[in-house]
Amino acid sequence: MAPTARLVAILPCNDLDRSEAFYARLGFSRGPGQEAWQQAYRILSRPDGTQLHLRRAEPGWLPPERNPFGLYLYTEEVAALAAGLRAEIIGGDGPVETAWGTLEFALSDPDGTLVRIGQPVPEKS
Repeated sequence: MAPTARLVAILPCNDLDRSEAFYARLGFSRGPGQEAWQQAYRILSRPDGTQLHLRRAEPGWLPPERNPFGLYLYTEEVAALAAGLRAEIIGGDGPVETAWGTLEFALSDPDGTLVRIGQPVPEKS
């Protein structure tokens, strides 16, 4: 039986359509059955089962220049995603191998949320 426990981030957004379009570029899409409440809350998922929930932020609550939120997407598609998002990578380089053993790069979403995308680097023998 598959594990049932999991943790999903609920990310506040100033513009749900703009945020959904950003996360679609990372492979997320909206599932069926959200029509009745999609203006205030959206559930996005990737084919690998990763989920992200977006909720509409209260007016004035989320200034992008002071956004405290961050996400980390673990995926084996790091190189392909970096190639498609090269112009938006923070620092202009990426992906890079880190001292802590990941291959990763970082972006900011439309509300200034830090989004790191990475994968563990295989140990060298």
